[in-house]
Amino acid sequence: MRDPRSAQQPPEADALARFLTADPDQWPRLAPRVTEAVGVATLERIVHATAARIGEFATVTDSPDGLIVSGSTGRVRAWAQVAPDGELTALRIEGARYTPPRRRPRRSAALTWMVYLGLVVLWNVLTVWTAGDRTTWLADMATLAAFYVVVEGCGAPAMQPRPLRHTVEAGAVAALASAWRLPGLPAGHGVLGLTAGAVLLAAAGSLVVTARLHRWRAPLSRPLLFPLEGAWYVVQGGGPAVNHHARMAEQRGALDLVALGPYGTRTRPGREPAAYAAYGRPVRSPCDGRVISAAGTVPDQRPGEIRYQPPYGNHVFLDTGREIVKMAHLRPGSVTVSEGDTVRAGQLLGEVGNTGNSTEPHLHIHAERDGAGLDLQFTGVPGRLHRGRTIRA
Repeated sequence: MRDPRSAQQPPEADALARFLTADPDQWPRLAPRVTEAVGVATLERIVHATAARIGEFATVTDSPDGLIVSGSTGRVRAWAQVAPDGELTALRIEGARYTPPRRRPRRSAALTWMVYLGLVVLWNVLTVWTAGDRTTWLADMATLAAFYVVVEGCGAPAMQPRPLRHTVEAGAVAALASAWRLPGLPAGHGVLGLTAGAVLLAAAGSLVVTARLHRWRAPLSRPLLFPLEGAWYVVQGGGPAVNHHARMAEQRGALDLVALGPYGTRTRPGREPAAYAAYGRPVRSPCDGRVISAAGTVPDQRPGEIRYQPPYGNHVFLDTGREIVKMAHLRPGSVTVSEGDTVRAGQLLGEVGNTGNSTEPHLHIHAERDGAGLDLQFTGVPGRLHRGRTIRA
């Protein structure tokens, strides 16, 4: 068998390799805290299930997707943490075989999307400028308006690259400018096209309104204190059409919040977490409660990349006695509380970071009761909380 340890690999890979190749009676020495928390029997089941997926163990290597445990017949992703003395202090192994994703250059993907949306805008603008009569112009404008309603209403404009945002805005201005042609155009008789455009616009409006006003009819026992200060933009929140958390029962009412800078932008030039306005901003307790889980040692990720980590990353979970309130993706080293602590509303809990399932620094917050997500409500923040809304606190 190949040597599972390599000088080029991070200490987490070496520690995990030692653990996976050791006999169970060695685990309390290699990972005492993990063994005590999980138990030898449970660890044996995890290791045996991993062996069934990968075959004979070969190596643990680092990759952009996380630690990769390779064997004779397959691979799985893993996450681990180690103490300075090499002790394995935390461990997570994915319960499915790992298949490397097809990687597209980040800039290339963004450029492709910008070109695509730009062409759609250009095509729609050209149709209103070349309409042969007023009825056709109205039909084309209704279709274009439906496109803008969906882009603006279901999208997250503040998340769009500035060139794309300016292209969309310029397209709207150019389309409206075509109205000067109307006095010189004949009336036209394209009633069918006009009807189709009106129906499309009504459907787009209905989609946006329904998504933004959606409620799960599961209220909190009392409103929460908004945990952040300043201007924050909701990038996920609302009904299923505008909130990817909706497919998970306990997170269906969740919000993802990014900070906006003085000019409405969320980031400065740069690829590090600190380039984002949200990074390092204080997160305060939204309620009185008892800490039932807290973590603060998961490392930050580079924006745009997601390594295999505990999904919530660094986090604080609070039990109010009536519901569980969860805040996630906090900055490593910033969490100020531990499991079992009692906290008061407004108390500092940590800072916004980019850990766990996070592509850029932001705060994830949701409340749940009996495994079902609740509709969030904050004191002093009236109205529905949905993607595209700016909250100022």
